[in-house]
This record gives sequence, structure tokens and C-alpha cells, in this order.
Amino acid sequence: MTEAQALMVRVYLAESDHSLERVIRALHDEIGVCGVTVLRGIEGYGSSGKLHTASLLELSLDLPLILEFFDRPEKARSAMAHIQTLIKPGHMVSWPVTVEAGENQC
Repeated sequence: MTEAQALMVRVYLAESDHSLERVIRALHDEIGVCGVTVLRGIEGYGSSGKLHTASLLELSLDLPLILEFFDRPEKARSAMAHIQTLIKPGHMVSWPVTVEAGENQC
């Protein structure tokens, strides 16, 4: 099994941001990163300090979202530069990862 270096990127969004669809479209159609996963948080807060929760007592319609993707470092950096205009400043982080490369390598 061979290994490849990649960059993992995580983007923090909220359901109220309304930018998720545009970000996914850019990553899929325009850049073609290996894959994207979107996770819906059950609770969280951002710079405002306001707690958003999926509790039955305080059901929020503005839950946190996390969008993740990885690709070769140069392609991931290009994707980051492309989508940074679609998201709030400071809501994107990245770190290097090692990918176990298989036959269907991106």
C-alpha cells in the first residue's frame, strides 16, 4: 500500500449562511476535489457566543455545519483560495494528512 500527502480542509458554516450550495458547487463542478462531506452539528456557538442547539426544548433552525474535503496539497490550496470569498473570514482551517493511496486515487 502506498501513501500520499494531502491537505484536509474544514469549513465552519451555519444553516443560515446560505452559502453551502455555492461552496459545494464550486468544489465539485469548478475545482473537482476528491470528495466533500457535510456534517450537521447538534450544538455549537461562534463568535457571537449565541448557543445553537438541536434540543427539543430549544430547537434551532440555524444549526452549525461542517464541510470537509481533502486533496493533493496544491489542489486543496487552490480550492481554499477559490471558496474563501464565499465564506466568513476565519471559518476555514487546514492541516496536512497522509492518505493510504489505493487504485482509485484522486
